[in-house]
Amino acid sequence: MTRLHLFVFLSLLIGLTPAIGQQTDFNCYTLVVGKEASRSGSLLMAHNEDDHGENLVNWFKVPRKVHEKGETITLQNGAELPRADTTYEYLWLEMPGMEFADSYMNEHGVTIASNACSSREDQPELTDGGIGYWLRRLMALRASSAREAVQIGGELVEKYGYASSGRTYTIADPEEAWVMSVVNGKHWVAQRVPDNKVMVIPNYYTITSVNLSNEEIYLGSDDLISYANKRGWYEPERSGSFNFRKVYGNPQTLASPGNIPRKWRGLELLTGKDFRMEEAFPFAVKPKEKISRQEIMKVLADHYEGTEWDNSQHYQHGHPHEGGVGTICASHNQYGFVTELRNDMPVDIGAVMWLAPRRPCIQPYIPWYFGISEIPADFALTNHQSALENHFYAPENILEYNEEHAFSEYVQFAEQVDAHYGKYIGEIKAFKSELQEEMLKKQEEVEAEALELYDSNKKASMQVLFDFTKKYLDKTREQMNSNFQLPKQ
Repeated sequence: MTRLHLFVFLSLLIGLTPAIGQQTDFNCYTLVVGKEASRSGSLLMAHNEDDHGENLVNWFKVPRKVHEKGETITLQNGAELPRADTTYEYLWLEMPGMEFADSYMNEHGVTIASNACSSREDQPELTDGGIGYWLRRLMALRASSAREAVQIGGELVEKYGYASSGRTYTIADPEEAWVMSVVNGKHWVAQRVPDNKVMVIPNYYTITSVNLSNEEIYLGSDDLISYANKRGWYEPERSGSFNFRKVYGNPQTLASPGNIPRKWRGLELLTGKDFRMEEAFPFAVKPKEKISRQEIMKVLADHYEGTEWDNSQHYQHGHPHEGGVGTICASHNQYGFVTELRNDMPVDIGAVMWLAPRRPCIQPYIPWYFGISEIPADFALTNHQSALENHFYAPENILEYNEEHAFSEYVQFAEQVDAHYGKYIGEIKAFKSELQEEMLKKQEEVEAEALELYDSNKKASMQVLFDFTKKYLDKTREQMNSNFQLPKQ
């Protein structure tokens, strides 16, 4: 019996997880590389957004806005709160109909994504229905740093209560990154990612020890420990030191074959060390050497190739995205991004989201700079105001309804590749690698041109960035739609 089969067998035997194939509620994968751990000296935050069902992704650039006194926001479940005097400009990856899938980057470089993390809370306290969808959105609108975003988010959770089982928000800026774990109800905790380490989150809480007296590293609910003691989840005399992950996490997710192998794989790829499946993985680890963007991109595109966890046996048994243990790049992946956050240039140029729509294993990562002057028209078939108003009213057949949307092309291409994965992936990877290296080489030249223009002619500077992005979007889409000549399904 292989290590894979033994691990899955034991997990099922002791009843800690449902069978593989039933893991439909857990999604997303996030990495952070601290400034001192990255090869470029910039903070890197990477994320695969995984969501089941038929989905669409809209790209928006939303301007800064000054609000009238007395304006309010009505949350999804009915709570009403005042608007901030000014809300920041932001990039918005919107997934219509989805409550917990959108990603943001604002004018301060504050970047936010999330991972579902089930909690054990079964008696949540909610005020006016609690907060869900709007939590990350309000952080993006109002925060000038990752730390401030955590503080804003914590205040909102404590006031209204979190209206879902649990979640971990990863929040980064050009200086630091934080992991904020929220629990159904009014409890939360956050930990700063060390500058010299890397952090991996699948779909369970990863914060373990907590010291709220050290506010440089930890923030959270004052009664985090006393509440757990009251509920009988934590007894110091029997349990020893407090461990948030074990105390507040849903036991089913902590030993899930949909979670453990993805965490293990990321850690091994980034550190070069062997980790045992049954061990308690650390919150963050030092990498074997400083990490590049390309290495992070490879992690997001991984299917356990070369290991016993590779269900397709290097594509000999169909495509690698379904069947067996959940992969990092999976059937339900909607997009993957690697955000490069640099503090030595204006955010317009220094904050860039390298984004691969639908599947990171088959798409090059295209740079979307924060200061980009516009979004290509067919990457959103509406405007940002309409998108927000109708966010929870997505049509049932959303791709069919939006067949002229660029994202539909990426979905169709992914389906065609999966149908013939072993036959065509070599050619696709060669194109992907060649184009990726070309973009990375040209990046310095393009940014130098944009920086030279920035102070005297910002509009022209941002046009340089837009042209760079548009050029490679067009190249990728042309190759998808005509050059690969994949059979239609």
